[in-house]
Amino acid sequence: MYEKTFPNKRFKLTLEFLQKHIKPSETILDLGVENPFSKIMKEAGYAVTNTTGEDLDFNQNSLQQSQETVVTALEIFEHLLNPFVVLNQIKANKLIISIPLRLWFSPAYRSKTDMWDRHYHEFEDWQLDWLLEKTGWKIVDRQQWTNPVKKFGIRPLLRYFTNRYYIVYAERI
Repeated sequence: MYEKTFPNKRFKLTLEFLQKHIKPSETILDLGVENPFSKIMKEAGYAVTNTTGEDLDFNQNSLQQSQETVVTALEIFEHLLNPFVVLNQIKANKLIISIPLRLWFSPAYRSKTDMWDRHYHEFEDWQLDWLLEKTGWKIVDRQQWTNPVKKFGIRPLLRYFTNRYYIVYAERI
């Protein structure tokens, strides 16, 4: 997944945001299969359970049966066709969700070789806020950050001052 580039900045800021809002004594259901960041959360002292790779657009059993107090959805909602259903099925009262923001100067991401590695949604921050509001979540905190790349060109230059990632901590109303 990260053969050429490891998202050190994104992982560092995500962990800091998580630690700001979630105590290590709380249990986390991390949407998506085990990944480098779920391992980072475990190393930071969190009890993390991952979903098993099921298509969450069709199957929300892991959400309905979960006893965890927190759900993390980190860089996953852009891949779902219907995140509204998933947000409605979460039993936990706390949610941390991060998404890559829609960039006006870059098309939606689509891998030609991996059907799971495609973005159906390219959110703007207000769209995620509205989705959370409509599904009964109150945003408590939010943060955005840039993602500069070490390349030359107009798009790499724009990445120095255009926010690329958006993270939200929300609680069930």
